[in-house]
Amino acid sequence: MKRHFEMLAHYNRWANTVLYNAVETLDQDEFSRNVGAFFKSMCGTLNHILIADRVWLVRFTGAQETSGPLNAIPYPAFADLHEAREREDARIIRYVQGLEDAQLGQAITYRTISSPTQITQPLAPALTHFFNHQTHHRGQAHMILSVLGKEPPPMDLIFYLRTQEGMGKQ
Repeated sequence: MKRHFEMLAHYNRWANTVLYNAVETLDQDEFSRNVGAFFKSMCGTLNHILIADRVWLVRFTGAQETSGPLNAIPYPAFADLHEAREREDARIIRYVQGLEDAQLGQAITYRTISSPTQITQPLAPALTHFFNHQTHHRGQAHMILSVLGKEPPPMDLIFYLRTQEGMGKQ
């Protein structure tokens, strides 16, 4: 099972690289324009993904809880956001590579952001949500590129797997 999550971590970095290469073609106005997406703009959407990744990694590692809204924009400039994204993707890969298979069945306990509810659940389903959440919002970023008149790149998992020697090797 660990290998599956390693593949998802590498796919996540690849998909973010592909997406950020496309977003790099936007000017600052396009990057921050409210196009009616859930987090309004490309800037809002990509910042949300990064913030949520950080929140989940805190939950996974048991580190001290973070605070702040999920719609915050700590990186309004694309270059700064891009740099932070690359660091976070490397951190995600290191975290997953450091896991043991037995840990995936162990429970994690955390508090939700929207209410003080305490949740306990196995790590593996939470990790699955973590990667699914990123894919969900990258899909919104894909739509934002379309709305802005740009050609959105293919980022499906199968495209990533086809780029890997032996269909899925890292």
